[in-house]
Amino acid sequence: MSASNTIKKILLDKHISVKELAEKLGMKPQVLSNKFYRDTFTYSDYVKIANILDCDVKTISRDNKIEYINEP
Repeated sequence: MSASNTIKKILLDKHISVKELAEKLGMKPQVLSNKFYRDTFTYSDYVKIANILDCDVKTISRDNKIEYINEP
């Protein structure tokens, strides 16, 4: 799943609009909408958004299934 799709799903689950997220990020809604359309979120964008949405970013090792939580 792309970053855009994952973020959109979380927004739907938490009943948060793109406009509300843009305000929390300190950007204009159109700029955020463009990032969704182009799927141009950087890793740091994704971590910042996850923190705003009260979510963790997790990396799971394929060989031993150890989970690593990416701290803010």
